Amino acid sequence: MSALSDRPTLEFQGISGGYGGSEIIHDISIRVGAGEIVTLIGPNGAGKSSVMNATFGQLQINGGRILLKGEEITGIAPEQAVRRGISYVPQVSNVFPNLTVQENLEIGAWIRRDDFRPRMEEMFALFPPLSERRRIPAGALSGGQRQMAAMAKALMVDPEILLLDEPTAGLSPRFRGEIFAVVRKVNARGIPILMVEQNARQALGIADRGYVLVDGHCRMEGSGKDLLANPEVGAMFLGRRADEETSPAPNPGSEAPAVDGSTTQSMRP
Repeated sequence: MSALSDRPTLEFQGISGGYGGSEIIHDISIRVGAGEIVTLIGPNGAGKSSVMNATFGQLQINGGRILLKGEEITGIAPEQAVRRGISYVPQVSNVFPNLTVQENLEIGAWIRRDDFRPRMEEMFALFPPLSERRRIPAGALSGGQRQMAAMAKALMVDPEILLLDEPTAGLSPRFRGEIFAVVRKVNARGIPILMVEQNARQALGIADRGYVLVDGHCRMEGSGKDLLANPEVGAMFLGRRADEETSPAPNPGSEAPAVDGSTTQSMRP
């Protein structure tokens, strides 16, 4: 993880917007610097996924602007966002289940006009569990492996930034730890990451910085370490009393409660 550059890779400047005339997010300002992992946490309905959707022109923007490396992309169409270097892994429907893992990666390279096979082999090296399963349908993968396939598919275009929406949703503690480790590996290649995540403790544990969204507003921001130690954040999202002494952040592979304080989740099929 590295420090914030002078010019953020992705920046939201006072973004407000919603769907069908109903405003969901209000005056949201977020930045993702070169090489950073930035995580958005907050309760369900806080507007976290709407921030992601705004990047791809899937949110009606009522105010503010979005910049990619200093150039405005507010309201850009999804196809153009991908061509500009933004890759997005949604929470669901992020692979083609009836196609093989390799075919999913081939589809992920749809904007490339060069030989993408070397890039594909890079992805299989980055995600070893996928290499031996490249010929099987993505729908037959475990939940954690399916998330790896979705990330590999998104990385086939060698993006400027990767957006991840709830990458560990529905996974067992073991697979959650594996996915957070993979996120770190991807970021170590120099790819900035903006991540929405309900497993707040683990997400903040690997994040350079984080933002807390509540009711469509950005309630607070800070380094991942500072937010983990913040008593209010602990009481709201980490299942910790406001007066409880803070403890060091856990290893990304260790168990941690979700935003709602629960620790038990079923593994996605």
